[in-house]
Amino acid sequence: MKGPILVVLAAGMGSRYGGLKQMDTIGKNGEVLLDYSVYDAVKSGFEKIVFIIRRDIEKDFRGAVLSRIGSGVKWELAFQEKDSLIPPDIFKAAQEAERTKPWGTGHALLCAADKLDAPFTVINADDFYGRAAYATMCKHFLDTGSDAADVQALVPYQLEKTLSPQGTVARGVCDVQNGYLTGVDELTAIEKKADGQSPSRIINTDTNGSIRELSADTPVSMNFWGFFPAILPEFQKYFQDYLKEFAADPKGQIKSECFIPKAVDYFIKSGITKVKALSASSDWFGVTYKEDREAAIKKIEELTAAGIYPEKLW
Repeated sequence: MKGPILVVLAAGMGSRYGGLKQMDTIGKNGEVLLDYSVYDAVKSGFEKIVFIIRRDIEKDFRGAVLSRIGSGVKWELAFQEKDSLIPPDIFKAAQEAERTKPWGTGHALLCAADKLDAPFTVINADDFYGRAAYATMCKHFLDTGSDAADVQALVPYQLEKTLSPQGTVARGVCDVQNGYLTGVDELTAIEKKADGQSPSRIINTDTNGSIRELSADTPVSMNFWGFFPAILPEFQKYFQDYLKEFAADPKGQIKSECFIPKAVDYFIKSGITKVKALSASSDWFGVTYKEDREAAIKKIEELTAAGIYPEKLW
């Protein structure tokens, strides 16, 4: 079996963060948070990195990331543009509707599909997952086999440990039964509320104003997915169906996106694939908001002091 591939979702602008957070310095030698993900993946056995970016950030991305990671890391670039893989008539309808949103993480994955000829893990560029997560996923790939078509994987994290004190976050809330996902519910406005009832009350506020309370240990997706290439045609079908829905009502779907968790939820409930929920001993942290950066810097300093990372990664 070919060594696994790490797919990095790095095309998005951080609207709440206020800029290209993927390129904000975290380490003392100019490292960005993504450097640590690549380092952990390579240490765990991943053989190639595929970065999904936009062409307008390519120069900055090469300077901020690729110029530093060293010749020992095999990498490729894939590009996600607003017209990538979009039929001309649907793209025209999107323009006429004045759509500005990207098409989502599912679309991003398909933009890199021609480079994915081995089991692959999909991550966010602005999240830290911990080395144990990569090692656990590598073991899953090896144990399952290279031709698997019906067993994908996810490393979920405890909800409370993924919240930001700065504001709401979006998380894929996972239903796990007997070690497998039975569903993923994408919630977009989760926050911790100290409203007199409990200092640790965690709620999601739906777009219609309804409130859903969540427990602190709820497993959530932070987009640490493990897929075999055989699932890619199903993603293609799912995205084509998404585009049909958009074309039927471009104005009504102007802010919709094709998300990986929603696609996986559909695959599970349709019996297309199973998804294992893998347990890893590492903690997540990230930079959803600009104010989260100082906490991330402190975490990296602690891990470096503990010998997990060298002072200079590359």
